[in-house]
Amino acid sequence: MPNKDIIKKYNFNFSKKFGQNFIFDTNLLRSIVSDAGIDERSKVLEIGTGAGTLTREIAQVADTVDTYEIDSKLESILDEAFDGLDNIHLYFEDFMFTPMNTIEARIGGEYDVIANLPYYITTPIIFKIIEQGMCCKSLTLMVQREVADRICAKSACKDYGVLSVILQARGNVKMTRKVDRRLFTPAPNVDSAIIHIDFTKKYDIHDMKLFDRVVHAAFGMRRKTLYNNLRTSLNISPDDVLKILSSCNLREDIRGEACTVVDFVALSNAIGEYLSKK
Repeated sequence: MPNKDIIKKYNFNFSKKFGQNFIFDTNLLRSIVSDAGIDERSKVLEIGTGAGTLTREIAQVADTVDTYEIDSKLESILDEAFDGLDNIHLYFEDFMFTPMNTIEARIGGEYDVIANLPYYITTPIIFKIIEQGMCCKSLTLMVQREVADRICAKSACKDYGVLSVILQARGNVKMTRKVDRRLFTPAPNVDSAIIHIDFTKKYDIHDMKLFDRVVHAAFGMRRKTLYNNLRTSLNISPDDVLKILSSCNLREDIRGEACTVVDFVALSNAIGEYLSKK
């Protein structure tokens, strides 16, 4: 089992640039895999291989693991950590610059994402997967506690925003456990949490890309009303914005953070109907 001794053996220096905070606690690693709900048929995508500790735990359960690591200085460590495991496919590539269709072609079917994400790039990675991926079934992610709170937040809460609505609209979202910063090496300045998202269709969203545009527009300037944000961001006439809001039973002075996910679904579908008639 890979551990801190391997890191010491190769005199590895942690990189702040890559946001490297590794996990060596076996109980936590196994809890992450358990929270993902995978089995021997599962294909898994991991972003940020690190010392390979989570990768090995996934590989004990899953059919295959495709794992991406940006730091090539970890190659010798990972060669040793993965010795004897033939279901791990390791790519020393920047996940953000590898086309999603290439990543999915390598996996060859539906997959689940499990990852201890670097804090500095958590949100871009999530959006890349949900906007460009075609075959992702679920996300199980170790993220900064603040991000987890945002993902799980409900309307009229200060943490509620674009990330909350877009992810909750796509499936079932839950925080499975909180994680103390002291369980990482080196310890970050903040605590973490594990979130799990099953991409199960919950809502009848006619156009997901338009839905995302509407949500981004609604929170574009939080101090402005939904009416003003939609009018300026989507180039819809004032009168038509009022008609659309009225058709969704939304007040003229409502703000984006007061709208539920259900409200956003109705709103985006109504805007889609309006745009189709223009």
